[in-house]
Amino acid sequence: MKLAISGKGGVGKTTLAALLSRYLVAKGKDVIAVDADPDANLAAALGLADKTITPIADMKELIEERTGSKGGYGTFFKLNPDVSDLPERFSVVDGNLRLLVMGGVPAGGSGCICPESAMLRALATNLLLHRDQYVVLDMEAGIEHLGRATAKAVSAMVVVVEPGMRSIQTALVVKRLAAEIGIENVSAVVNKVRDQAVIPKIEAQLGDVPLVGVIPFSDTMAVADLESRGVFDGSPPQMDLIGGIAKRLLPDLDV
Repeated sequence: MKLAISGKGGVGKTTLAALLSRYLVAKGKDVIAVDADPDANLAAALGLADKTITPIADMKELIEERTGSKGGYGTFFKLNPDVSDLPERFSVVDGNLRLLVMGGVPAGGSGCICPESAMLRALATNLLLHRDQYVVLDMEAGIEHLGRATAKAVSAMVVVVEPGMRSIQTALVVKRLAAEIGIENVSAVVNKVRDQAVIPKIEAQLGDVPLVGVIPFSDTMAVADLESRGVFDGSPPQMDLIGGIAKRLLPDLDV
């Protein structure tokens, strides 16, 4: 089962990706957590901040080798390079959890066609279509790494929002972009909630984007985030909360 987590910067999408990944691992699942956000923070949220990780997009020699792009821009390169071995070679392993950091492409817009983007798209395709583990993708506020070929493999896309219209507007844009490539299962999780009374208003603003979970504001998680520590402590209340969200996102989940 494959989950894509999106949302405006700062709303807590990386926190949710880490919580879901750790929950699934705690339930005995093999999980590949993928940091597909150029502003990579998933390692810290997973409690792996002490690991040295080089993003795939920064591995220039590897990209040149696999895409045949040596010679710089303006040269021909492979749009579908072989990436089948990369998750095993370049992920950080922690028990049943693998963390793979993809990194970002050079500036130039989401339409950038370059060796780095070809590599990352091929890697996303491999993870979504050819892996039998659970895959949790922590994405930027968009669908840059996804395409029509991989859309059907996404079990669910969840957009994290916080109380406030800007993040809700981002959720509506992600819903539209996802629908354009065939991803219909798009839902939302509200994070950093201090007052449950705002939830009906947020649901109304989300329109046809269903709300599948509410995460209360947590001083403990806020401090963990500031200190680059893992946000998942495995406590029963937190396990139940994240478990409920996981089961609503993945109805066939057997835990």
